[in-house]
Amino acid sequence: MAEDDKPRGEPAVKAKLPNAKNIRSPEFTPHGISGGGSSQRRAPRPSGLTAAKAKKRRRASIAGTVAVVLVIVGGTAYLTTRPGKIFGPTPQIKVSGKFGEAPKVTIPKNRAPSKTFSVDEAIKGTGPKLANGDTALVKFAFYQWAPKTGGNGKSSTNKELNSSFKATDATKKVLPMTVGKTELKGLDKGLVGHSAGSRLVLTLPPADGFGEQGQQMGLGNNDSVVFVVDVLSAYPKGAAANGTDTKFSDKNLPKVDAPTGGNAPKITIPKGVDAPDKLQIKTLAQGNGAALAKGDQAVVQYVGAIWRDGKVFDESWKKGAPAVFPVGTGGTVPGFDKGLTGAKIGSRVMLVLPPKEGYGKTGNPEAGIKGTDTLVFVVDILGTVPK
Repeated sequence: MAEDDKPRGEPAVKAKLPNAKNIRSPEFTPHGISGGGSSQRRAPRPSGLTAAKAKKRRRASIAGTVAVVLVIVGGTAYLTTRPGKIFGPTPQIKVSGKFGEAPKVTIPKNRAPSKTFSVDEAIKGTGPKLANGDTALVKFAFYQWAPKTGGNGKSSTNKELNSSFKATDATKKVLPMTVGKTELKGLDKGLVGHSAGSRLVLTLPPADGFGEQGQQMGLGNNDSVVFVVDVLSAYPKGAAANGTDTKFSDKNLPKVDAPTGGNAPKITIPKGVDAPDKLQIKTLAQGNGAALAKGDQAVVQYVGAIWRDGKVFDESWKKGAPAVFPVGTGGTVPGFDKGLTGAKIGSRVMLVLPPKEGYGKTGNPEAGIKGTDTLVFVVDILGTVPK
């Protein structure tokens, strides 16, 4: 998890690309789990943000760097003028390059910015189609398309504002976007109905763009924005582990009821039982996918509770999108990191973390976690970010 979000990473920050509820980047911690555990370090904290603060952070996070690399599909060139018209008489936007790699984008300077929303596929994917509520892992770049001041209204200036393709920090390359919650109307419209594996070229007029937030990036009231979005993979709304139930039962450990209706699993702490003093890793459902290895970025749903009172202090289900966390690199609290390493995709895992495997002696006051608290996490491993 990102420093901001570690059982504190992309729905993912996160001016930074609309970290909208889920233009997330590790800068926009999808949730709250960070590498704590040392009494001498400032303990990361679960996201204890109010809705308003979270929304502000997500927007501020949309232009950050985020998303990750994928399969390289052959080079392609794309030209467009306006919705429904290709190769028209006016100069066109040109997009070329391989899927998963930084695109080369040329926006005509002898044409006024488009005032009409449009979305076209430069590369057509063959994966699952996105619907409202689904989460897409993407790489993106976006560009300002501004009318030239003092001109005749038919010319423009343009420049790249941000690109996750160019991120050098692996933890800042992934951007989980929850369709319908990116807080960019045009981006939400543009993602719906398109398949994973697609490269989308979107033109967003001011009404479909950043609004007042755009001023922080130097956008004017009449500027349009051009997005190039590579959809790496997609997860349906309410995605959960699909492994085989192991029928786990231990009267000295919490009981976990399977999620229903898109909600998180329910954790019930055993009454009158002391918390274990060593890390517990229990597989509740065994997946049949690849085992997570050091350096992977795991896509997970999770819920975290405090043993002392059973209080849930953080959960991805409630936030509406899976989280992305690095594996085996110290990017999360120690016990969470250890618990993910070696677990198979499709599995549901329960982790019981004594203080030294969690936030250490300092705890996490913002999340209501004391330095003596043992934590319980239930983690559904959905997949990994493509490399």
